[in-house]
Amino acid sequence: MRKTTHVAAGILLRANGSFLLGSRPAGKPYAGYWEFPGGKLESGESELDALKRELIEEMGVEIMSATPWIVQNFDYPHASVRLSFFRISNWKGEITAHEGQEFAWQTPGKLNVSPILPANGPILRGLALPDVMTISNVGELGETAFLEILAKKQPSWLILREPQLNTTQYRLLAEKVLHICKNQQTRLMLHNAAELALALGADGVHLSAHSLLKLAKRPALDWVGASTHNAAELGAASALSLDYALLGHISPTPSHPDAAPLGWNSLGSLLKQGWPLPVYALGGMKHSDLATAMQHGAHGIALMRAAWT
Repeated sequence: MRKTTHVAAGILLRANGSFLLGSRPAGKPYAGYWEFPGGKLESGESELDALKRELIEEMGVEIMSATPWIVQNFDYPHASVRLSFFRISNWKGEITAHEGQEFAWQTPGKLNVSPILPANGPILRGLALPDVMTISNVGELGETAFLEILAKKQPSWLILREPQLNTTQYRLLAEKVLHICKNQQTRLMLHNAAELALALGADGVHLSAHSLLKLAKRPALDWVGASTHNAAELGAASALSLDYALLGHISPTPSHPDAAPLGWNSLGSLLKQGWPLPVYALGGMKHSDLATAMQHGAHGIALMRAAWT
């Protein structure tokens, strides 16, 4: 069994969502390939300490604010690596190529540099996800009010989860919601309805934890996510190469009045185990919880009631 090399990588993010890639310099494996800046951990270093050192050495940048994100394990012909990624929202210093590399700002889904280092492929997909994942609430708002608010608020992503509806009712609602979503470029995820998502042309499917654990392979849709509550379910989502997971519930919520919430500490402990997919904090979330969720390693927050007020 080969020794695993631990690497810290940083995703520098600008306010418009663009991110920085750098080319690997001559003399290194995969020279000329594009990757996120970073490097190997030295003895006794934490991932964040290593990243801070590497960015100063490589590009003259001092990290002022960074949050842990996802962990990717990858086997190259020359090495096995465990990459711990951080999102960097604030830094000091002018980006300068200290090792003869090139740098280029990129937009999610619209790369104009290549080739990309193989381990970075799944990371690029995760960067297309929003910080806030929105969940429908027709059950409490009523269909007419919900559709009106949906057209007004125009969320970037929507999970259509309405367990009170039967199959026929859900399809009729999905058709109406999809029409609105296509007009305003909202990605629509149908809940536990992969075949319907394919038939209607929705963007993907969101799975309940129960449905997730019954699957042997990933549904054949562009985007697939799942709800999770523990490490076993996060492991199942990872094994199927899902695009994201919701984890909860984190705070008290009327949806689960008799169940104890996980709390922020448990969320942080679970995410510190390292998962190869973005994870959202779910349950009792408010817009003001976004920064706290990110500090604990979450990609963002999932909102239901708070999304529509």
